[in-house]
Amino acid sequence: MAVDFSQELKDLRATMDSVRGVTDLDALTARIADLEKQAAAPDLWDDPDHAQQVTSSLSRANSERERVMGMDRRVEDLEVLVEMGEEEHDQATMEEAERELQKLKKDIGELEVRTLLSGEYDEREAVVTIRSGAGGVDAADFAEMLLRMYLRWAERHGYPTKVMDTSYAEEAGLKSATFEVNVPYAYGHLAVEGGTHRLVRISPFDNQGRRQTSFAAVEVIPLIESDDSIDIPENEIKVDVFRSSGPGGQSVNTTDSAVRMTHLPTGIVVSMQNEKSQIQNRAAALRVLQSRLLLLRKAEEAAAKKELAGDVKASWGDQMRSYVLNPYQMVKDLRTNHETGNPSAVFDGDIDDFIEAGIRWTVEQRKKDTAAASA
Repeated sequence: MAVDFSQELKDLRATMDSVRGVTDLDALTARIADLEKQAAAPDLWDDPDHAQQVTSSLSRANSERERVMGMDRRVEDLEVLVEMGEEEHDQATMEEAERELQKLKKDIGELEVRTLLSGEYDEREAVVTIRSGAGGVDAADFAEMLLRMYLRWAERHGYPTKVMDTSYAEEAGLKSATFEVNVPYAYGHLAVEGGTHRLVRISPFDNQGRRQTSFAAVEVIPLIESDDSIDIPENEIKVDVFRSSGPGGQSVNTTDSAVRMTHLPTGIVVSMQNEKSQIQNRAAALRVLQSRLLLLRKAEEAAAKKELAGDVKASWGDQMRSYVLNPYQMVKDLRTNHETGNPSAVFDGDIDDFIEAGIRWTVEQRKKDTAAASA
């Protein structure tokens, strides 16, 4: 079936108009000019934390503007390519234009999703914690499968990650794991992955080959920044130190460098063992604890507002996604109804479609909540 380039290009231009409207290039350019002025100040590095904040913000703003402008140029280049191919009746040129069209549709779709990330912390880097739930050794194995899935997703995109803590189960898999995704908007993308994940399969650990259902919980929080006002009094923190351990309980560190930090008022526990020293692990644990407390505070504020409005709703529920390997092959998100019949690809990090559907679903939910609150 021949491609209707006229309609396809019209759709791409309409999407880019929407992206530019949300991005507000004029305001972004003005912000870049202001940040460049700050970055050029001779006393910038007198305050290293502020300097880092300015230079990082400038880099992100420049990247954002170039991403939009670069996509505009690609649409224009495709228009020229199609015009040349049609005028010269060149089949090879038209085939090249069709390949570029498919790439552009995918890239502009991703850019459009980025513009939907307007939450307070969406621009932040992310801290992800995976914990095995009900299901015994199968659940621990599932937790390890999910860790690999997210790390492979990040690797596919070239996003730097850092595994901060791993607690191995006795027989196989993980009790829990915590890692960072150190790229802007990591939290905005991965926040939709938070919740309970369910796996149904023939258990490789059951000598009778029975089908097993197991669960794992995924928690996603935004990484704390230096200007966030979360101060934790020393008397509210209990710190334990211990030796890092590997699979099967074997020791991988001969010193007590691992740190377990407990926030006494809330009972939140954070463990870190992957840094080289106790001081580094303590700093990393404190940063994650601050991030969790920040999110907890915002959640409590949001809950209070809903209660005042007389509109207290449940969250997504106990299960947000099912991974079924037997008696059929399917991964299905129970909120968005997005599904695929290729679990192997999903576990290898191919989850962009699930993330995009989750982001669009979240935006729609916010619109409905806003409309209900104003009604």
